[in-house]
Amino acid sequence: MKLRTTALLIASLLVLAGCDQAEKSAQQLMGKAAESAKQAIDDTHKAAEQAISDATGGLISKKEPSGDDKEKSESSSQEI
Repeated sequence: MKLRTTALLIASLLVLAGCDQAEKSAQQLMGKAAESAKQAIDDTHKAAEQAISDATGGLISKKEPSGDDKEKSESSSQEI
């Protein structure tokens, strides 16, 4: 009976350790996915700005954000 209890306890600990490792791996994967998504959005935005500039022949220039707009832009770009 003691052997079964010990085996069950050891098996439970191994499962818990596996769950912790799986959670850490999932968090790392989510972080990488979020960074990739952010990069894709930034690249798309840059390409769209370039396309607009090309289409208008440079008549419409990119407006430099004011101080308040810069702060909003920077805070929205922070990592989640």
